[in-house]
Amino acid sequence: MTTVAPTINAARAGAPTTTMRAAVVVTSGQPLVVEDVPVPTPGPGQALVRVIASGVCHTDLHAARGDWPVAPKGHLIPGHEGYGEVVALGDGVTTLEVGQKVGNAWLWSACGVCQYCRTGWETLCEQQQNGGYSVDGSFGEYMLVDERYAARIPDGADPVEVAPILCAGVTVYKGLKMTGVRPGEWVTISGIGGLGHIAVQYARAMGMRVAAVDVDDAKLDLARRHGAEVTVNATTTDPGEAIQAATGGTHGVLVTAVHPKAFDQALAVVRRGATIVFNGLPPGTFDADIFDIVLRAITIRGSIVGTRQDMIEALDFYARGEIHPTVAVESLDDINDIFERMERGKIDGRIVMTY
Repeated sequence: MTTVAPTINAARAGAPTTTMRAAVVVTSGQPLVVEDVPVPTPGPGQALVRVIASGVCHTDLHAARGDWPVAPKGHLIPGHEGYGEVVALGDGVTTLEVGQKVGNAWLWSACGVCQYCRTGWETLCEQQQNGGYSVDGSFGEYMLVDERYAARIPDGADPVEVAPILCAGVTVYKGLKMTGVRPGEWVTISGIGGLGHIAVQYARAMGMRVAAVDVDDAKLDLARRHGAEVTVNATTTDPGEAIQAATGGTHGVLVTAVHPKAFDQALAVVRRGATIVFNGLPPGTFDADIFDIVLRAITIRGSIVGTRQDMIEALDFYARGEIHPTVAVESLDDINDIFERMERGKIDGRIVMTY
């Protein structure tokens, strides 16, 4: 991370300090350290953003623990649901202005020229950079964004409510699109946590009928409040039997849960020709009956966040009042406690830290 230059041009005059407080992964698997670090300097095509609010995603916990095969950067500042105000511009920036409200995202940037970028699948770009993983994110008072990929926040957005849309929202919105479920058809949302409770709302806004599965009655109550018609506690009731009886089998499934068993259960709740989409990223594998998949023509797909166009669409649903994430406000100093509660499944909706 580079420091703010002693002499800054007029566009950078919004950066009032050279240090900031941030939550840093100093050692993988250990508690984050809240410390003073240098404020980053925006490079060409980048902007410096004063962070106002940042959601806390389960991916941030995976990053802090080093759970995945591709390791994050060292001395990492996590966070990819950051909302804030542009305070400084790097060279060549033409589409952002000082004072504009923007957000960062998991898809922090991509190459723009590979096959995937050219065909609308920039989320598959092998050269992509990821916010709060391969580049520093929003768990600090300032962050950098790439002007091409920064989310443009609609006027009038609530800073706390809109933060989760930047990852949880766009992720489940894209995942629901990939199920191919049409208005009036049934979709199962498995896991009613930070992603799942927003998925219920997007599904309803997209005209789908919703069945929800979780292991916590409080989270199923949340799903019902957001419009789920069928709810199943998988610790006391077999999801396959209950959902088949209530719906005849759903036309699609979106698995947002972070326990491998939820992935096993997905095949049991669907009808023939259904599409199952995986959003959650627990370590490990799941069992699948090959004969059953072939006989019933079941499609199983992975879906990772969303493109810039998906982000525009997801934010538009929010701007029109269709989506209202359930949020609780905490501070940066609470981050290790937030992670501990997240591991135990003790968070309803989303935690958003404000600065």
